[in-house]
Amino acid sequence: MDFRRLVEPAGLLYGVAAQEAVERGDALPLAGGPAAFTCVDLIEDNTRSGFMPVAAVPAGWEKELVRVAQRPVSGKLPERPLVMGILNLTPDSFSDGGTHLETSKAVEAGQAMVRAGADVLDLGGESTRPGSLPVTPQQEWHRIGPALRALRKQSPDVVLSVDTRNSFVMEQALAVGADVINDVSALAHDPDALPLLAEHECGVVLMHMRGVPETMAQHAVYEDVGYEVVRELGQRVQAALDAGIARERLVIDPGLGFAKTTEQNREMLARLPLLANLGCRVLLGLSRKRMIGELTGVSDPARRDPATQTATLEALPLGNSILRVHEVEGMVQAVTMWRAVHVA
Repeated sequence: MDFRRLVEPAGLLYGVAAQEAVERGDALPLAGGPAAFTCVDLIEDNTRSGFMPVAAVPAGWEKELVRVAQRPVSGKLPERPLVMGILNLTPDSFSDGGTHLETSKAVEAGQAMVRAGADVLDLGGESTRPGSLPVTPQQEWHRIGPALRALRKQSPDVVLSVDTRNSFVMEQALAVGADVINDVSALAHDPDALPLLAEHECGVVLMHMRGVPETMAQHAVYEDVGYEVVRELGQRVQAALDAGIARERLVIDPGLGFAKTTEQNREMLARLPLLANLGCRVLLGLSRKRMIGELTGVSDPARRDPATQTATLEALPLGNSILRVHEVEGMVQAVTMWRAVHVA
C-alpha cells in the first residue's frame, strides 16, 4: 500500500454534534469511532495543503478520506476499547522490575488486574527500556512460560498477549495458548518471526521503533515525526501482509518512548489521528514512561498513573483502541467516564 499520500484529521467533534455534522456533510467519522473530524490537512510526500474543511477537499482524495474514516480491522480482539494490563516478568524493567519474578506473584498480579477490569494481560520477559541489554530467548521464555501456563489454565477467558521480539518465545507462547504476539520491533528483529506468525491465527501488534533498545536514542531524528512514524509503520504492515499475515490480525503501536525524544513523543501523542491512515487498530502504551516524568516533573514512575491515564485517553477518538497500562483500575474508570461524556 502506498502511503505517500496521508490525511491528517483535525477539528474533532463528539456525540450528537459529531452525528449532526456527519449528516450535514461537514464531517467524517474518525476510524469508525465516536469522534468525527471537520478539517483535514492533505499531505503528499512532505508537502502539506494546510488545514481545510472536509467539505472543501478537492477531487482525487476520496480513497484516502475513506481510509481514515472507516472502522479499522479487529486485530482478532473484542470490538470495543480494551484495557491491557502490563505484567513485567523481568528483574530490570523501569517501573516494576523484579516485582513479579516468582510465578505465584505474577499470577496473583495478573488475576488482580483481571478483577480490576483488564481485558488483556501483556506478559514480557525482556526489558526494552532505553539502553537495556538483551537476554537470550531461552532466558526470556524461562521467565514468561510458567506464568503464561498458569494464567491460561486459571483464566481461560482472558486474552493473553506476549511481549517479545524473538520467534523462539513466540512459538513457545502460542503452543501454550497465547492469543496475541506484541513485538516492539514490528517483526523486524528476528527473520523467523514473519513466517512463523503467518502459520498461526493470533493477533499481532506491530510497534514503531528505530534501531534496538540499546541504540534507539541515536535514531530519534525526524523531519516530521507524525508522517515518518505512520509511513514506517505502513512499511511493517506491508511486510506482514506480504508474509501472509492477514490484515484483520494486525494492530499498530506508535511506539511512544522508543527512538523518540520527549518533545517527539508529545507531538506524536497530539497527532494520533494520523494513525487512522493505516486502517489498523491502535495500541497505545506510554504508561509511567520517562516522557511523563519530564512533562509533569514526577520522578517516581509509580506515581505517574494519573498523567498516564489522562494521556492514554488520547487514543479513544480512534475507536476501539487498546490502552496498555500498569495500573488497571484507574484506567478502566477513566475510559468509562470518557465514554459516558463523549459517546452518544
